[in-house]
This record gives sequence, structure tokens and C-alpha cells, in this order.
Amino acid sequence: MLQHIIDFDRHLFYLVNHDMTNPFFDKVMPWLRTPRNWIPLYVLISIFCLWKYRFWGLAIMIGIALSAGFADFTSASIIKPAVHRARPCEDIVTGPKDIVRVGCGGFSFPSTHATDHFAMAFFISMVFYKRWRWIWLWALLWAATISFAQVYVGVHFPVDVFCGAIYGCLCGWLIWWVYRQVTGVYKFEV
Repeated sequence: MLQHIIDFDRHLFYLVNHDMTNPFFDKVMPWLRTPRNWIPLYVLISIFCLWKYRFWGLAIMIGIALSAGFADFTSASIIKPAVHRARPCEDIVTGPKDIVRVGCGGFSFPSTHATDHFAMAFFISMVFYKRWRWIWLWALLWAATISFAQVYVGVHFPVDVFCGAIYGCLCGWLIWWVYRQVTGVYKFEV
């Protein structure tokens, strides 16, 4: 059964990494997965939270940072070394055919990009869903796009990204639960 999942994962990887190749994705996907390119969005969210919600905005910013930090640390420092899965560029089957569009190294499972971004997206969605009903869609779409880019550029298998997304949502939920207990804010209604 496990071998069937691995084979299917490799097939999906090939579909995204090879069959979806086009000049637009070749330019956009490496840009999307680069964390420093999202700094303006993080700054905008921080300014908005501080301007609109003052003290609570600071609490929200701390929650977002804790979501990403906790997800990043546990994913990269605990899970990846324990699972020890090779990246597609180093996999014996996909390695020779992998189109690597960015640097490739380290372990693959789970995708820390997916874990971090889904943790932040889930936390933001939980905090603001009462105020903006559709924020969950935009936040999760943002995280999913970055995660898809990880497969397209050739550094992660789809299962790495999928499991990273699930784990990231769990991390985001955990930090939101703690945030809710500490602040007493269940739904942001300002």
C-alpha cells in the first residue's frame, strides 16, 4: 500500500513539474515560493493590525509569528530529520527527470513552506472569520499557491505539501486555541 502511495506521489509530481511547464509559471512560481517576496504583505498586515486594533493588533501579530515559528521549528527541526525523506531532485526515480528551478537540498517531508504558510493562514482565518467571512478562502488560497509552487519548482512531492498543509493547519489551530485562552477573544468582533 505504501509503495502505491509513493508511486502515485511521484506521478503527481511529474504531472506538475513537467506537464504543467510553461513560461509564465517558470517566472512566477520561483518568485511565489521565496519568503522575502512576501515581506511587504507581512508588513501590511502588521501595520493594519496595529492601526486598526492597537493592543489586540499586537496580540494578533504575536499569534501569527508564533504560528509560523512553532510550525517552522517542529517541521524543520523535528519531523524532517525523523522522517528523512529525500527531495525529488535526490530521489532515485524522479531525480534524473526532475526540473529543478531553484536550489535543492535537505529533507523533503513535510514541506516547511506549506507548514508555515498554512499555520499563518489558519490562524488569521480563525481570528478574523467573524469580521470577514471570506478571509479563510483568501488566506488558504494564498498558502495553497505557495505550496503548489514548491512542487512546480521541483523541491517537494505533492504528499510533502499536502501533509505540510494539514500539519500547518493543526499548528495554526493550536496557536489560535492558546491565543483564545489567553486573550479571551473567541471571535474578533472589533
